[in-house]
Amino acid sequence: MDGILAVWKPEGWTSHDVVAKVRRLLKMKRIGHTGTLDPMVTGVLPLCLGRSTRVVEYIQERPKAYEAVLKLGIATDTEDMTGEVIARQPVQNVTKEQVEQVLNRFIGDIEQVPPMFSAVKVGGKRLYELAREGKTVERKARTVTIHEIKLLHAELDSEEPEITFSVVCSKGTYIRTLCVDIGKALGLPAAMAKLTRTMSGGITAEGCLTLAQIEELLNAGELEKHLIPADQAIAHMPKATVAPSAVRLARRGQKVPLSKLSNEWKDGELVRLYEPAEHGQFLGIYQVDSESAQIKPVKVFTSNEP
Repeated sequence: MDGILAVWKPEGWTSHDVVAKVRRLLKMKRIGHTGTLDPMVTGVLPLCLGRSTRVVEYIQERPKAYEAVLKLGIATDTEDMTGEVIARQPVQNVTKEQVEQVLNRFIGDIEQVPPMFSAVKVGGKRLYELAREGKTVERKARTVTIHEIKLLHAELDSEEPEITFSVVCSKGTYIRTLCVDIGKALGLPAAMAKLTRTMSGGITAEGCLTLAQIEELLNAGELEKHLIPADQAIAHMPKATVAPSAVRLARRGQKVPLSKLSNEWKDGELVRLYEPAEHGQFLGIYQVDSESAQIKPVKVFTSNEP
């Protein structure tokens, strides 16, 4: 099989568990996921099958969307409710208007310090390995982008108030840390209580299949109909059409003169290259090199490739 399989990851499973399960079902090894989700997190987990594993890096770079529940008045060592409680504070007089004002402050580029319970490597060791040894090390802040953040629901009158918000963010954003930072901006400890990824790589919840549905469709011989073609999964890249006289060069994964392309392109730009027919075959990902007046193959997808 070749294409993108959009899986709805269940709670309690690691991303690796999902990949292992699908490998067993499909009896194929070449499967890659497009961004790890913690076991407690549910949601969109696109899997790239076969040759489509070549587009993993381009899907990963795209924005992701989440729906999160933040609990106020409590802090944990993992920044979510799976960890040990390290602080508690009564919550009083927090209003919905205050919450909305604080959320709006996070739109744009922000600095985040990766949590100790994360897969970031420091000195060759993953932070969560050091955290399990009871160690805390200095981490460098990283710039991430919050494209959009909206308050969905605020239950502020309860003993442990909860805020539900949606967020569209760049790759590498820790929503746990965002929850903690929102709490700090309100002057309160906070932790993430629940998280669902609602979009990844342009794929939304509506386009996902559960593991049970995947097994059912596979047994019925209909799973391939539900795969997203690799070029469709990277539709954010501009599309270029090659002239008929240069199709053979492109199909062989050779450089193609810029003069053989439709439209004009910027230096360094990545394009999806297609044959000139109305529904022409996807040939691959090529990069524009203005200096040599050519496009160079980056990932070739033709059927006669080696």
